Amino acid sequence: MLRWLIAFLVLANLLMFAVAHGGFGPLPSAGAREPHHLLQQVHPEWLTTRALRAEEADQPVVGGPAPAAPVTSSPLGQ
Repeated sequence: MLRWLIAFLVLANLLMFAVAHGGFGPLPSAGAREPHHLLQQVHPEWLTTRALRAEEADQPVVGGPAPAAPVTSSPLGQ
C-alpha cells in the first residue's frame, strides 16, 4: 500500500513540474488577464504616491526601543 502512495506522489510531483514549466502551454495567469481595464482608465497620470513619514506609520524603528503598549492595568478586587 505504501509503495502505491509513494508512486502516486512521485507522479503527482512530475505532473506539477511539467505544469509549472509550461509543458501544457502557458498558465492563465502568465499574461494580462483583463487588458481592457487598462484602456478604460480615466486620467491615469493623476494617480500619485507619497511616502509615509515615521510618525504616520505604526512601525517601530529598527534598533530603537519597543513602543509602550497602550494598555492600562489595575489590580483585581476580591
